[in-house]
Amino acid sequence: MKGFILSFRSEFYKTRKTMGFWSAVLLPLLLCLLLFVGFFSKSDELAKAPGMMLWLQFAGAILAVMGSLLLPMLIVFIAYSVNSIEHKADTWKTLFSLPISKLSVFAAKYFYAFFLVFLCLTLFVLFTVGFGNLLGVLKPALKFSDYNAAGILAQLYFKLFLSSLGILSIQFLMSLLFRDFLKPMGIGFVLTITGVILAGNNWKYAYAFPYSHPMLALQALKQDMHKGDTMPKITVEMLTKDTWISLAIALIVFVGGYLIVLKKSVK
Repeated sequence: MKGFILSFRSEFYKTRKTMGFWSAVLLPLLLCLLLFVGFFSKSDELAKAPGMMLWLQFAGAILAVMGSLLLPMLIVFIAYSVNSIEHKADTWKTLFSLPISKLSVFAAKYFYAFFLVFLCLTLFVLFTVGFGNLLGVLKPALKFSDYNAAGILAQLYFKLFLSSLGILSIQFLMSLLFRDFLKPMGIGFVLTITGVILAGNNWKYAYAFPYSHPMLALQALKQDMHKGDTMPKITVEMLTKDTWISLAIALIVFVGGYLIVLKKSVK
């Protein structure tokens, strides 16, 4: 465990000034800020909408893009950025010659990539809730305070995180095998477009294709209207078939990637 912690900390120090790290931080900030400006400028037109509808429009604008192209392509970039430093400096042999087990080094890289995606999606929740509530303060006519969307957003983005693990694992393995950015980027882009098409056309086996999982995650939203309720109750079905497949792929790729490292296939 000590070796894993040291390696994980080392990954942070190596990547903290790279675009891979800062894209996970700045992307949610910039997107939520742009949406904030848009809602602020159109506050008069939105003043009649109920609080729940405002939150759905505010958060849904980002989620629609995240679930289709933005999240998968961000994952492609993050997965490559974690391994690109070793590729560019040709330090794989040096890294695995350290007095730390190969399992600790590989697992630290693998889970650091997970951490960056988790950080990005967590910031999306925080910035969405923060900017939404700020709009309600600056523009009291916008009834954001009438509905608390923090819980449902946290669930939905965690669902997106679980659904992204399969893609992240595949892209991490490709970035481990290929030195250049074009191969994992090109393959990831083609698979992402394929996944969007399959999920968008409601193919019944889309759940088996990991690059369809982010779009399918957004379809896990359910609205239930009970007698006496003034607004529908929104829930997120967390453990669906696509989620289980995403987790299974993450586990399989982790084992496969470690076996590649053991056989010294990484140069």
